[in-house]
Parts: sequence; C-alpha cells; structure tokens
Amino acid sequence: MRRRVVVTGLGMVSALGNTVEDSWQALKEGKSGIQKITKFDTTGYPVHIAGEVKNLDTSLYMDDRDARKMAFFSHYAVAAAVQAYRQSGLENSSYDKERSGVCLGIGIGGFEEFEAAAKKLFEKGPNAIAPLFIPKLISNEGAGNVAMRLGWKGPSVVMNTACASGTDAITIAADMIRAGRAEVMIAGGAEAAITAISIAGFAKLTALTTDHADHPEKASRPFDKERSGFVMGEGAGILILEEYEHAIARGADIICEYAGGAMTCDAYHLTSPTPDGSGAAEAFRLALIDSGLQPTDIGYINAHGTSTPVNDPSETKAIKQAFGEHAWKLKISSTKSMHAHCLGAAGGIEAVIAIKALTENFVPPTINLDNPDPDCDLDYVPNVGQSVELQAVMSDSLGFGGHNGVVCFKKFQK
Repeated sequence: MRRRVVVTGLGMVSALGNTVEDSWQALKEGKSGIQKITKFDTTGYPVHIAGEVKNLDTSLYMDDRDARKMAFFSHYAVAAAVQAYRQSGLENSSYDKERSGVCLGIGIGGFEEFEAAAKKLFEKGPNAIAPLFIPKLISNEGAGNVAMRLGWKGPSVVMNTACASGTDAITIAADMIRAGRAEVMIAGGAEAAITAISIAGFAKLTALTTDHADHPEKASRPFDKERSGFVMGEGAGILILEEYEHAIARGADIICEYAGGAMTCDAYHLTSPTPDGSGAAEAFRLALIDSGLQPTDIGYINAHGTSTPVNDPSETKAIKQAFGEHAWKLKISSTKSMHAHCLGAAGGIEAVIAIKALTENFVPPTINLDNPDPDCDLDYVPNVGQSVELQAVMSDSLGFGGHNGVVCFKKFQK
C-alpha cells in the first residue's frame, strides 16, 4: 500500500501578515495587503502598487549573521519554515535528520541582489561585486538555507515551474515520502520579486494592472469584468509533510492529510494558458485520481485566479470540464485579491490557506468581485467569506510556459 502523508505544521509570510494566523485573520475579514510600493522609487514606472511583506523580524527565526548572507526570498523561506517546524513539534521530538528534506518552489530567486550587483558592475567594474552575490542570488539557496537552519540532510531541491512552482514542490515532496525517500519534508514556496527590473519586465508583458494606483486595495479583481492584470506579491508558504506512521509514533498533532496532486503542461504558449482550459482540467482530473476522491468530495478550491483577462475564463472552463455539474456547487475563491500574486510562492501560500479553510470550515472571499464576468459564472464567493462544512479541498496553480499544478487535502481520519 502507498504510504500516507499528513500535514503537521504550517508557516506563512505574506502581505497580510508575518504568521499564518495574522494572514488568515485578514483573509477571513476580506482585508487587502496591497499597498503602494516602498521597496524602490516607482517614478516613471507604469505600476506603483504591490503586496509587500512588511516589518518581518528575521531575528525571530535566524541569527542576524546568517540573515545578512541571504536574499529576501531566503528570509521568507526560513521564517515560514521555522514557523511550521515549531508548530509540528519536531524540535521537541526524536527524529532522523538524515531522512528529513526540503522541496521548495522558487520562480526567480534573489532578484534584488542581481539588480544591485548589475549596477555596481556597470558603474564601478567587476571588482565591486560582493563575494556573496552568487550564493545570495541563486534560487536553490532557498532550500539550502532552510536545510542548514534545521540541520536536515535528506533531499534538498528546488522546483521552478513559474507560478506553479510552490504547488509542484508540494506534490514532489509528498511523492518522496510516498516512495520512502524521506520521512519528513518541508514543502511550499518562497519569492521576493518586487524589484525595479521585475516590475518593469512584467509591466512590459502587460501582465500587471496599471489601474487603481490611488486605491491599491481595489487593484486585484479576479473573475471581475473590470479586471486588468495581476498585482505582484511576495512571501512564503510552507507545510511540514510527514509520513503517517512516523507522525503517529511521535504523537504529532495532525492538521490534515495530503490526499494527492498532479502536474500537466499545456504545451501551448510562452505565457498564455490554453483558451479551452484543457491542460488545467487534466491536472484537476489527475489530482482527483491520485487522491482517490470523487469530484463531489471536493468542497472548496483556492483558485489560481490571477485577475488577468486570459487566465480567469480559461480556469473557469477547466473547473467545469473536470467537475461537471458539481462545478456549480463548489466554493471557489482567489485570495490573490488580497495577498497579490506571489509567483513561485503562490502555491505554498495558497495551500496553507486551503488547509486553513478545510480545518476551520470557512471559505475566504474573492474581494473586489463587484461585476462578475459572464464567462466566469461559478461561485467565486464574492467579497464576504462563508462558513461551509468541508471534507476535502484543492489548490491549483497555473504558470507561464503552460505549467499546471494541483494539490488536494482532506480531513484527517485514522
């Protein structure tokens, strides 16, 4: 029989708060963390707003000396991982660190370090580059820094499937446990891409909204007829995944069970999903099969819901194809309307949110959904969250390059 995988810890850093509970409370209340950008001067830029992490005290999670050796995305990864680790009770348990690993989704890495180094290079020459530029920049150091912080010596890998990275990392980590390659895995995603070159680049793609500069909280409008692009976010979302028998043996408090996941590719376009949603629909179907669940078992989906003209109707079609008549009974929301689109971290953050919805039987809303797009005609829980009895939930992420990832969680039963 395939080994079961359970969730024993959660951690989150986001524009809504620097812990899971602070972020979750803001989500329940329909509050937005999107504000004017403070990380750089946006004069002359078409975009002036983002979902920035605010006032993160890294000393709660790492030594100051170690923090100085990390880029922001690693700060977020380590902070969220330590939160999850502490909740799991592992630090007070006896377990094998050789059989404990890390699998993180990171789309870009230390972009702010790249910008600073490029400026020094062109202004002062190659000798001005800092010795730790490369170790701070490269995306694998997100997983490496987490592993070093905890002393975990099992698999340590990074997934980069654009905006599906965090979701795919959870699937890969769970499969490692199922296959017996590890007993415990930290899984999720981290990102810190609110930088001048990132905002300029995504703006040139016309992916970012340029509306609502004076009212940032109104800018992200998933499934709304007036949506005009996504808002950049940052942060980290982390799960502690653990083999069921291992968790039971040490008396862990089990939050929920990882039911299954899937990955597909549209093989269609550099940035756009298939208009008919067929690639994402197949990911939903395969995740249901992997989970051993029926469509009617799912009560809530934390949707990718980027607030772009092309994503939202395509995703709606995908849900309809995969769930049939049950699609209209699902509760679906895009919490990017509040924490913005966190790229490689999105899947990790949204998996944490889906699990909180499952365990608290509460579906967070899609805020700013005031004028629904007729092509997005499912129950996207507009503006006000709802109490709903849930047994199983999903979170999906759809990335540039046609990457589709879906994960499923269910309430734990022995």
